[in-house]
Amino acid sequence: MRRLTPLVLAFGILLTLVAAGPALASSYRYWSFWDGSAGQWAYASLGPSMARPADGSAWGFRFAVSKDAGDEAARPRAAADFGAVCGATPAAEGKKRVAVVVDFGLPADAPSGETPPQDAPRTACAQLAQDATAAEALAAVAKPLRYNSAALLCAVSGYPKQGCGEPLAEGPGSGTASAPATASGPADGPDSASPAGSGSGSGPSAGLLAGIAAVAALAAAAVWQSRRRRTR
Repeated sequence: MRRLTPLVLAFGILLTLVAAGPALASSYRYWSFWDGSAGQWAYASLGPSMARPADGSAWGFRFAVSKDAGDEAARPRAAADFGAVCGATPAAEGKKRVAVVVDFGLPADAPSGETPPQDAPRTACAQLAQDATAAEALAAVAKPLRYNSAALLCAVSGYPKQGCGEPLAEGPGSGTASAPATASGPADGPDSASPAGSGSGSGPSAGLLAGIAAVAALAAAAVWQSRRRRTR
């Protein structure tokens, strides 16, 4: 019985890790932040207060129930098209122009008792100082904004009135079906506009896979040790 203890313990740990897997895949109701500088939406690698858009770039904000990972989050439904948004805004010396897309999302993703302020995404051209951040660009076209004490973006143009990046149970209303067909898969990097730390895509987390590999190695070592003792 003593020889089996390491093997039993190994499989016990493995079952614990597997059971914990779904908890790592929580969805959140939150404002995600997107870089459209290349003409397609990519999950931003910096928070709005850290990102400094270049003149001629496009940046998007989307409210939805989504995974906290770039390849599963709901993208803005308007194109990342600087010309379409800022083409009519003349350039000004010492200023930069930034196209801002604000997508309030779908009614299904709205908090209880609230509805999105408008159905279609809102677009606006922000003309700012050269060193202005994406957060300043958003503030220039979509006030009032609401942040929490951790600098998480909670509301744009007052929506939603309450809540901030709450984890939700798995279920309908993911909001991902509305992503535009022309959008590319976003890069990793949730930021201060997203509910948690960086995400790297769908499937088991790297930590979970590493844990399973370690447990498998422990189990193999336990079996080898048990066989070795029997041959003595």
